[in-house]
Amino acid sequence: MNLHDQIGQMFSVGFYGTTAPDYLLDWLREGRVGGIILFARNVESAEQLAALTASLHAAAKTPILIGIDQEGGAIARLRAPYFGEIPGALALASTADAETNTKAAYGIIGAELRALGINWDYAPVVDLTYNRDNPTVGTRSFGQDPETVSALASEAVRGLQAHGVAACAKHFPGLGATSVDTHLALPTLDTSVEELMTSDLIPYRAVIGAGIASIMTTHTIYSALDAQHPATLSGVVVMQMLRDRLGYDGVVVSDCMEMKAIADNYGSAESAILAAQAGLDMILISHTRERQAEAFDALLAAVESGRVPLKRVEEAVGRVQALKAKFPAQPADLSTVRTAESLAEARRIAQGAVVLVRGALPVDLSQRVLCIEFASVLDSEVVEKGGIAGFAKLWQARTGLPAVSIKVDDDTRFAEALADVRRSDTVIVATRSAHLSEQQARKARALLTAAPSSVLVALRNPFDPAVLTEAQTALCTVGDAEPQLEAAADALLGHFLPAGSPPINLE
Repeated sequence: MNLHDQIGQMFSVGFYGTTAPDYLLDWLREGRVGGIILFARNVESAEQLAALTASLHAAAKTPILIGIDQEGGAIARLRAPYFGEIPGALALASTADAETNTKAAYGIIGAELRALGINWDYAPVVDLTYNRDNPTVGTRSFGQDPETVSALASEAVRGLQAHGVAACAKHFPGLGATSVDTHLALPTLDTSVEELMTSDLIPYRAVIGAGIASIMTTHTIYSALDAQHPATLSGVVVMQMLRDRLGYDGVVVSDCMEMKAIADNYGSAESAILAAQAGLDMILISHTRERQAEAFDALLAAVESGRVPLKRVEEAVGRVQALKAKFPAQPADLSTVRTAESLAEARRIAQGAVVLVRGALPVDLSQRVLCIEFASVLDSEVVEKGGIAGFAKLWQARTGLPAVSIKVDDDTRFAEALADVRRSDTVIVATRSAHLSEQQARKARALLTAAPSSVLVALRNPFDPAVLTEAQTALCTVGDAEPQLEAAADALLGHFLPAGSPPINLE
């Protein structure tokens, strides 16, 4: 493999569209990239996705990794009605038999990804839950206790990798303590090395012991380790902490280098060079062709000039090649995608995660019951056109009762919904992390107090009941994947008694 091809092995790139653009197919034929990352923007159906991955593998000069963020729960690029959905990490941790359920859930993910020609999953998240105001962790985390997170993350790794899909623990050395989203800015934490070793790094020791195939770094500065560079660009964090102190010798991959934490402070060219110097094996650039090309050219020139040692590149390529050999892509087999068995298993797990915080169920359907849902971003287009989606649509289909989806910033539709609530006996209000949105919390509070009887269904983070104390009955689904919406309806209808128990402090 010549130097050009070696540099190519160190890059994983994303693109726009549901078919591969010509330039990307050319890059694959030339050995200019070693991996591809897929997003929801690349997906229309199972058949289309299988054809897309087949075209990418066929064009590649050498075997490639096709990766995706399929964590389950809120972060899942493949969704119903074409793909199976599973509850996210915190929901899995909330069930009675959490370890068994976690392995089973990630086994479902692994089986589907493998059947679609995808051999790398950027999961599980092993960040700890430190506070409810963290904008990026939330239900993606298995909880706040390092030992619990360690046990469940290890089962997630086993579930994925037993089905031939490489797992990726993220975000090293941990971003749970920050309240800044690295998509938007560059956070700094002053956590001491001693604190890291007794908290955030414990799950990494566990997943390394479980044979984790790869680890993703965070774009966060840990000033006690390196006050100058975020973890992604820090040799102290990657080489000294992860490699030497924790003994990890697998693939280390960056989070997307187009996040503002990196892009606004270093640029595409310099960040690629610094990442390679720091010890990263693969550099992830998810969106822009020009930035991808700039980063490749800059790293190639840096190696040719001696700024980045050739030995560093050879080490990286060796690890990437070993990962590809261990997790080769397989031909598509759509018969194992969204099977009746996997859907039933996901529903069972989702029911086990539902938490009844206060009040009593079921809802009395003999009265006038109105369901109002604050819509997710995924449903915004439908809602803008006056339709209903998500939980509201499901509830209406199940009961035949009126239901409304509203966007948080739609004052007109909110006013109409509030007027309808005043003519109802019971209102069901479904929120999505209202504890992080004063506007949503204020509107939800108004809806909950406008009817004689009120029920709160917290569809995302389970902290909303502590903020919206006006609700007489409150339950949490600990996430809003398809089976969790179904579990919410089943709980409200009295089909089962919620018994979930999140491993975090809901207050």
